[in-house]
Amino acid sequence: MSSTTDLPQLEVLPKHVAIIMDGNNRWAKQRKLPGLAGHKAGVDSVRAVLEVALQQGIQVVTLFAFSSENWRRPAEEVSGLMELFRWALRRETKRLHKYQVKLKIVGDRSAFSEELQQLMQKAEELTAQNTKTTLVIAANYGGRQDITSAARQLAQQVSKGELTADEINEDLLQKHLAFDDLPDPDLCIRTSGEKRLSNFLLWQLAYTELVFVETFWPDFRQQAFYDTLKTFINRQRRFGGREVTPQS
Repeated sequence: MSSTTDLPQLEVLPKHVAIIMDGNNRWAKQRKLPGLAGHKAGVDSVRAVLEVALQQGIQVVTLFAFSSENWRRPAEEVSGLMELFRWALRRETKRLHKYQVKLKIVGDRSAFSEELQQLMQKAEELTAQNTKTTLVIAANYGGRQDITSAARQLAQQVSKGELTADEINEDLLQKHLAFDDLPDPDLCIRTSGEKRLSNFLLWQLAYTELVFVETFWPDFRQQAFYDTLKTFINRQRRFGGREVTPQS
């Protein structure tokens, strides 16, 4: 990561930006490259987004790296993605630490190899005290899975007599979700032109501003992210209320 001093400081910023990194395979296909080449090129886009986040002062960036449904992809692709994940953790963790980025990995780790789980833990431990920006990687994560897990935990408390059904509310359920210690995303970006959430942060995106861009993820670099932040600035967030008209 390097300085992005050529980008002016924005006055209004989202605290938390979530990104669905889409289009890696199509990017590679256009170039007659294997699909994994697109995923590997996408690592440079992660660096680019983090550069802007650090320069602008964005608190949290969450990346949808591997969904709970991605296991259905061809075995060769899944194996390649796991190897890329290992490669990225080994190569990028010290860089994250250098720039004071805290790494947090969210999702069910039990399906990953023991080696990969250890790399995740070591990366989180190394960066745990960093305070500039938090990078959240959603890996083997699904929004429905997240809500189901929270509901199961609450049901177990009810069955043990630790809680009554009437005591369950939104705040209590949210405390059992994977992102309970982070602010809900203010902005969610999906690259590649697709316009769906794909089971990503279904609870947390209730009032998030959604921006869909045509650019494939490997081409989504500093200026593209900065331009999307400017799009966010021009949105008026109502959170279910009416537009406020200034009184004369």
